[in-house]
Amino acid sequence: MSLRDVVRRAAGTLIHRGWNAIRAAGTVSPANPAGYRFRRLGEGVCIAFPVGAIFGEAWIEIGAHTLVGERVSISAGMGPGVDLGPEAIVRIGGSCSIGRGSHIVGHQSIEIGDHVFTGPYVYITDQNHVYDDPETPIGRQWPRNTPVSIGAGSWLGTGAIILPGTRIGRQCVVAGGAVVRGAFPDHSVIAGVPARVVREYTPGGGWRPPRLRETLRLPGSIPGPETLEGAQER
Repeated sequence: MSLRDVVRRAAGTLIHRGWNAIRAAGTVSPANPAGYRFRRLGEGVCIAFPVGAIFGEAWIEIGAHTLVGERVSISAGMGPGVDLGPEAIVRIGGSCSIGRGSHIVGHQSIEIGDHVFTGPYVYITDQNHVYDDPETPIGRQWPRNTPVSIGAGSWLGTGAIILPGTRIGRQCVVAGGAVVRGAFPDHSVIAGVPARVVREYTPGGGWRPPRLRETLRLPGSIPGPETLEGAQER
């Protein structure tokens, strides 16, 4: 091994050790001063470094043992220094994992249940711009807020977008890239743009397309391929 290779390896080792030390020092947890600004950080919470844009910490709660990945932005309100009232705006449950590069943007109410996992670059917001006045620039029209809730045990795939007013039930799967708005029951698989339920779980029936159950209920309906397949399985 040449002297140049030895120097390069030594320099690389020092750089990686230094970076790991910086990451450890920059991590936000209940034990360091940055964690004190939050309304509540449960035991074992870790917000990885580099940290994304985080403000309105006094209205953000994160439950115990939740891991927030690198460059995740979490905000409450339009900007720092605004009094948002006595209640929390963004509530993330315990034992969650929020994928790197995700954004959680709360203005009224975003509630994420326990054991929710997300892939990277997921976007969740309870606010949307309006376009009521066709003459005023959309960015200058006052936005509307509608609460968002994501049920415990759910999984949100990479790049999913959760729009204002969305209510996702427990133990749901949101496909990567889905654009989700509306109410979805427990044990749903949600996919598409706009998103819809593509599978539901029923006791005794397992995971099936929702159209199967609906078609079988309708007397005189023409059975589709899923209905025929389901009937044959029975």
